[in-house]
Amino acid sequence: IVIAIIGILAAVALPAYQTYTDKAKFSEVIAATAPFKTAVDVAYQSQRTGCTTAALADLDAGACGIPPAAGATGVVTSVGVTNGVIEALSTLGSPPKTYTLTPTEVAGKLTWAQGGTCLAAGLC
Repeated sequence: IVIAIIGILAAVALPAYQTYTDKAKFSEVIAATAPFKTAVDVAYQSQRTGCTTAALADLDAGACGIPPAAGATGVVTSVGVTNGVIEALSTLGSPPKTYTLTPTEVAGKLTWAQGGTCLAAGLC
């Protein structure tokens, strides 16, 4: 009976533990987007050279004071910005999971919506 109880607990606990560790690893992907989000906000608000508040299309990696696309570090494959949308790719899962931040202009400010395949996987 004790062995059966241990087997049942292990069958439930191991998948839950795997999900927990994947969420912990994916937090690195989310954190990698922070400098890009800040840079997009600053570029939008300050209207840097070549950028206007009327065009999120101007807000790309390597332009308007936004850092260039970042390469692989840890579980992060890459992070980049295109038309103000920040996308981070991870090494977790098959296919690898993505995390996106999409800006929307509301009353002269940017609001951010999370997206990507990490939502369905429960990682973000």
